[in-house]
Amino acid sequence: SWGYPFPMAIPAHYDALSALELVAIVLLEVKGDWTWAALDALRGRDRDEVFAAAGMLLRSPSSRERARGAELLIQAAGHDAKEHRESRARCAEVLLSALDEEKDASVLQEMGHTLGYIEDARAVPALRPLKDHPDARVREGVVRGLMPHPGDSTALQTLMELSRDGDTSVRKEVLSGLALKGEDEVDTPELRDAFLERLSEEDSGIRADALVGLAKRKDPRALEPLRRELAGSEVIVLAVEAAQALEDLSLLPLLHRLRDPPGKADSYFRSVLSDAIAHLESLA
Repeated sequence: SWGYPFPMAIPAHYDALSALELVAIVLLEVKGDWTWAALDALRGRDRDEVFAAAGMLLRSPSSRERARGAELLIQAAGHDAKEHRESRARCAEVLLSALDEEKDASVLQEMGHTLGYIEDARAVPALRPLKDHPDARVREGVVRGLMPHPGDSTALQTLMELSRDGDTSVRKEVLSGLALKGEDEVDTPELRDAFLERLSEEDSGIRADALVGLAKRKDPRALEPLRRELAGSEVIVLAVEAAQALEDLSLLPLLHRLRDPPGKADSYFRSVLSDAIAHLESLA
């Protein structure tokens, strides 16, 4: 995605450039101030102008330009789902129309990302056929596109299928997204079982996300695996967050062990740990 480290003053002559001309500067991928300034200038442009530029890029014979067009529709869509409902809907329509004909993996990935940002429910039936795409980038885009719709049974089923994907990055995308969803957003026996399956992962981040998902739902099957994570030689912050969410007081000694004596943990880890301990102690 397009991001920039530090804003800079936008050159005065950029005001006379169209959105498409600013995109052209970005597409040069000069890793310097002028690229960042062009991005900054684009962010200040009228959404209709940006929408028109994105539409032109989506019709380009260049896959790189089509990918940038899909990405640019995030800006054209607007940030507020209620206030910008109409602009978000028209961006979704353009993407969904182009999705049927698109074959390039990098473009399909960006389309999935943007559809996820727009949060249009029409993305669910459109993206599901891509869940078995041979390119992991596309499947990761499917995950992003479906993640805003956990209450949709088709979206949830597809996400649970992708939680078993053969590519670690895809599984990680699914678990990290689902772990953020609370019990009030989605909770089914099948989802809990999908979290449970991932507790045997080699990747500690995936295991911890799975534990967070189970802990938020107060599933007792999280307790023993969480004990093992907290007793390990290297404990990641997600495991501490899972302990807080599970609210099992028997985990307090393990949390105290992480705090006393002080180790090499950074300030963020110590802050999360302190909050978890305080929360559990308040329940005692």
